[in-house]
Amino acid sequence: MLSVFIFVMGACVGSFLNVCICRIPQRKSIVFPCSRCKCGAQIPWFLNIPILSWLFLRGRAHCCGRSIPARYFIVEILTATLFIIMFAISDSPSNFFIGSGFCSLLLVIAFIDMDTMEIYDPMSVGGMLVGFVISLFFPGWHSEQSGISSLIKSLSGACLGSGLIFWIAVIGEMVFKKEAIGGGDIKLLGTIGAFIGWKGCLFSMFGGCLISTLTFLPLFLLWKLVKTKTFTIPRIIPFAPILVVGSITYVLYGKNLLEMLL
Repeated sequence: MLSVFIFVMGACVGSFLNVCICRIPQRKSIVFPCSRCKCGAQIPWFLNIPILSWLFLRGRAHCCGRSIPARYFIVEILTATLFIIMFAISDSPSNFFIGSGFCSLLLVIAFIDMDTMEIYDPMSVGGMLVGFVISLFFPGWHSEQSGISSLIKSLSGACLGSGLIFWIAVIGEMVFKKEAIGGGDIKLLGTIGAFIGWKGCLFSMFGGCLISTLTFLPLFLLWKLVKTKTFTIPRIIPFAPILVVGSITYVLYGKNLLEMLL
């Protein structure tokens, strides 16, 4: 029953994340007004149940028949799944809530970046500051005994992460004669470092690139073979989702993977 509750809680959080993903780029409040369809009709609570409503409505709005993007369903079930996994692997309630909150923040950043190619400072810089505070008051998150040593690990992770990607961006701009990595990505890796340290930063960079390559390479080869108008590959790929894939993988399985490799 507790696992079911955690899954439902994660789905509800995922529903809220969808609101953030939609409204933050539009500079709208994430609290008011209530959820509405694109046609303007207010969505009643019984048609706004996470995961189930999208399945029941078959991806179509009840009021006007408009298509409801599958992203809503994907974010909700992905968040619920992440909450379940975090609950299973966490050795304390604090680590569960910190890990779940961190993953939720990363999901919002990734999906907004896919939509707008932007990472907003309140989420990246604000997230970095939250990471410092959490490290100071919850040293167990970094497997440390004292808040000072945990904060040092957080600060070093943020500095190394943002510094590493900064120089990659500089070299990339020199080679390609145009901006290769945006400033938002630099701040995002600083946030990642503040939460999961310098090892997490390195894993997020290289592990994320490896996982993304293994995912997109078959799609690229398929696109080369098919080349239809309905199946296209974007010319510019946002970097935040790649970092987010690596970060979440590290939070969930990183320590075990590093032990296997080292």
